[in-house]
Amino acid sequence: MTKLGQWLCGLALLGSAWAALALAPPGLRLPAPCRQALLPLPVYLLVAFGCYSLATVGYRLATFNDCEEAAAELQEHISAARADLRRRGLRF
Repeated sequence: MTKLGQWLCGLALLGSAWAALALAPPGLRLPAPCRQALLPLPVYLLVAFGCYSLATVGYRLATFNDCEEAAAELQEHISAARADLRRRGLRF
């Protein structure tokens, strides 16, 4: 199963559990504070997921490794390409 399939299965499971509790089946009596916390729960989870995503992207961006060798090699390729284009008559 792909990662997307796993996420969709988990989301469907949580969504169906939330819907079963939020729609209040006849035999289930939830206290008022539980019902009041249950209804906006998907919004809270969405905000929490957004915060987690932002934190993950920020952390990965802050710890991104520089590749000195690759940068030097790329600069050599750029210099060689410019020299070749100058030889062919293109001016920069």
